[in-house]
Amino acid sequence: MTTSGTRVSAIAGSLAAAVCLSGAPAAAQLNITTYHYDNNRTGWNSSETALTQSNVSNSSFGLLQTVTLDDQVDAQPLIVNNETINGGQHNVVYVATENNSVYAIDAQSGQILLQTNLGTPVSWPLGCGNNGPNVGINGTPVIDTSAGVMYVIAYTLQSSTPAYYLHALSLTTLTDTTAPVLVSASGALKNGQAYQFNATNQRQRPGLLLSNGTIYAGFGSFCDFAANDSRGWVLGWQESTLTPLASNKLNNTKTKSPDDFFLTSVWMSGYGLAANSTGSVYFVTGNSDYSGTTYNRKTNIAESAAEMSGDLSTPLGLFTPTDHGQLDEYDNDFGSGGLLLLPPQSGKYPDIASAAGKDGNLYLLDADILKKEFGSYQIGGCWCGPSYFQGSDGVGRIVTSGNNSVEVWALHGEKAPGLTQKSAFNGIAGAQDPGFLTTVSSNGTTAGTDIVWAVGRPTDNYPAYVTLYAVNPDNGNELFSETAGAWPNTGGNSNIVPVVDNGLVYVASDQMLTIFGLGGSAKADLPKVHHVDRRAPLPPGEHEIYAFLRDMKGSAITAQERDGKMVRIDASTARRMSHFAEPAIGHALIARGTFDKSGLLVADAILHAKDHPVMWPSDR
Repeated sequence: MTTSGTRVSAIAGSLAAAVCLSGAPAAAQLNITTYHYDNNRTGWNSSETALTQSNVSNSSFGLLQTVTLDDQVDAQPLIVNNETINGGQHNVVYVATENNSVYAIDAQSGQILLQTNLGTPVSWPLGCGNNGPNVGINGTPVIDTSAGVMYVIAYTLQSSTPAYYLHALSLTTLTDTTAPVLVSASGALKNGQAYQFNATNQRQRPGLLLSNGTIYAGFGSFCDFAANDSRGWVLGWQESTLTPLASNKLNNTKTKSPDDFFLTSVWMSGYGLAANSTGSVYFVTGNSDYSGTTYNRKTNIAESAAEMSGDLSTPLGLFTPTDHGQLDEYDNDFGSGGLLLLPPQSGKYPDIASAAGKDGNLYLLDADILKKEFGSYQIGGCWCGPSYFQGSDGVGRIVTSGNNSVEVWALHGEKAPGLTQKSAFNGIAGAQDPGFLTTVSSNGTTAGTDIVWAVGRPTDNYPAYVTLYAVNPDNGNELFSETAGAWPNTGGNSNIVPVVDNGLVYVASDQMLTIFGLGGSAKADLPKVHHVDRRAPLPPGEHEIYAFLRDMKGSAITAQERDGKMVRIDASTARRMSHFAEPAIGHALIARGTFDKSGLLVADAILHAKDHPVMWPSDR
């Protein structure tokens, strides 16, 4: 463990003193055992008594500790209080990294109590750069405190072949409580042909779900590569035995598509699958064939919010935007964002769902009959997911995070629900894909205690720091902001979820966990970012360029490089190899291949790049 050079020497004492001076009661203890705190995915800790709008500021709140980790963290930290571990009782924060390491860390001092590794991670899967160089534990694990077990899926190399394993780890020892289970599945295509789960082509990114004794996980693709083979899955296992469910959900069962492109992934920028009180499972899907012609309610539920029975045997609901064909055609995934289930509301429609995607339309839906839409609201491009809390007026609020804005919307309407914007803060930094993730803390509905927390994405490729923000949702004013970590692998979005518990705020990023609280340093003194080009090596004679797409006719592409020079690209090989993520006019791409004598780049891979050139590493 390393600590900030300006750390407070006695964290517990400083926190207690700060709370005492503020007149606030001692912080309540809430176990945070799943993505966004609960199966509704509200992201709301309503038991936070130490942090208020009046004491969270750059003069009274700041960095307490920095803990060194072994790799990038895409999973949200989880917290269990009063855990007997390593010979003592601790509040424990559990952090999982892309190196397949799981840490148990004292939630106040930052001391690493235990660490385990679940196997060699997969390096640069399929050559995809929409991640760090390693993909190990990507989706947020889930904890059952009554069983004392954390469930986690690790992506490992087994005899040079990628494989997923579901683990049940003891919270007190980080050892397997039962033998890990190889993730496998079989589905039936429309013509009756069996289709097998292929771990090489599938990415497990959404947070895991534990509901009614069943563990669920969603799967998508790597960079839309191998789209001829990769399809979206939702799989489940019995918690007690890790036995797979008899049924699973294969989202695309078509046998043909115009461009041999299937997908319909479940990825949701890492947002967790949701479940209601009866055990129904909710998720959102992404794009399918870029012809825009393959959607079907029974055989290909692309660009849709879906509800499944808990045993995954029966579709219970589906909402698909009317412009789904255009979403497919322009790679504007609805499934770039997650689905929030609101707690029961008053009025005719107590069960409400909300979700938004790349095009920025936030849909308000009937969670009992998903096809029923109450309205849509433009929030800006959303590689993100909403949060929820109840204001001091007793009215429910949805927090959105499209583009660079925190927006707070109040629910209204007894007969037909709707939203009214109450506040907005437009200053969240970020130059990757639009959006970010939020959480909310409050002391119930006590006025002046509700705070929205957010972590912006990096604004450049070096040093690629990320920033923690606290925002007053009543008026949209910034309460606090400070550097909170680093994200040097800028080709993949930092889908960081800030976690708030017991008067402390946790941010897990690349190779570090930072802990903020009252009495902390006003200026974060983080370890220096060691900027190393960690991209996968290119074969001899191959080049990689970053550019904006200006024209595309079939496989003939014209793109504009960072210096303004136009380059011609032949993407026919990339298409044939299924290493082709359909680019869009005006948006950025990465092309890998060799130049012929005429200067034509014969590409064997086309990927999406960030639309901000400051995110681009050097051509090579």
